[in-house]
Amino acid sequence: MEEIRRRSVLAIGLAAAAAPALVSSRAAMAQAYGPDEGKEIAPGVREIEVSQREAIIPGYKTVKMLDFVFQPGSHAPQETMESDMVCHMTEGELRVVQNGQEFRAKKGDVYTCATGTTEEDWNEGNVAAVMRVILLLPA
Repeated sequence: MEEIRRRSVLAIGLAAAAAPALVSSRAAMAQAYGPDEGKEIAPGVREIEVSQREAIIPGYKTVKMLDFVFQPGSHAPQETMESDMVCHMTEGELRVVQNGQEFRAKKGDVYTCATGTTEEDWNEGNVAAVMRVILLLPA
């Protein structure tokens, strides 16, 4: 009987010790955006400003972070990039045509665009896709 109590106490103790780790890992997960957050740049595509700060990289004045949320079936028409940037897919997948070359950007992928690059994007999946963009704005 005493052994059962010890096991129970040990199990409860382990569960209690693990609880803060579970709570903090959930808190670190990205929060979903509301349907009207940010501004609509194309039907089903929204741009959400995340952060901005002065850059210390030579040749750049500001670094700006944006999230582009693509609903299933949405399309962002071809655009010419006005600055250098790094793009990271945080959710979903996009079909990307960059300077005439097509590729799939999947969750976790990273790619870059230089000033003057052209790009067009489609979300052909069944879930929202989120492309996080870090803009490097010149001085």
